[in-house]
Amino acid sequence: MATSTRTGKKLAEYRAKRDFRRTPEPSGRERRKPPPAGGGRRFVVQRHRARRLHYDLRLEMDGVLVSWAVPKGPTLDPKTRRLAVRVEDHPLSYYDFEGVIPEGYGKGDVIVWDWGTWEPADGADPTEALQQGDLHFDLRGQKLKGRFVLVRRDKPDGQDDWLLLHKHDDDAEPGWDPEEHPESVKTGRTNDELQGVS
Repeated sequence: MATSTRTGKKLAEYRAKRDFRRTPEPSGRERRKPPPAGGGRRFVVQRHRARRLHYDLRLEMDGVLVSWAVPKGPTLDPKTRRLAVRVEDHPLSYYDFEGVIPEGYGKGDVIVWDWGTWEPADGADPTEALQQGDLHFDLRGQKLKGRFVLVRRDKPDGQDDWLLLHKHDDDAEPGWDPEEHPESVKTGRTNDELQGVS
């Protein structure tokens, strides 16, 4: 099966939820952007000021951005565990998306809060680790650095809930709060500035 066909199947849920004549979000049919200089898998965290503010963590894996909504945002504090709800895979072209999403599509403004590269810890197979519900990975971003872990929680209601935490390492920082760093790493703007209301 061709890579584009496999990617298309992975993005079926993403595309089914959106009318790209109404939302500025990328469809995934755009020309792919080159990988970052120095290689590595891409990651992005987008700060999405929707009905409720949350952060979207996206890891490049198997031709898509595997995604989680993190209500309180990621942190470098190793004592803090964050809820991370698995959502549909997003296209790689979402990597640098910033814009205002309309009603019906998660209404609100989105900025690129952090981006960089990631690698699975200790050479593990990330697809297998994801299936097993225990993914250890290293981030090299502008704000987020060091070893993180995503662990799936068993939920009887079928919701795909995970916990996101930072390990005790040289990049750990007790008390670190993502809301003290609200600006886009792409443009330097905040969500308010993106909307033109600051």
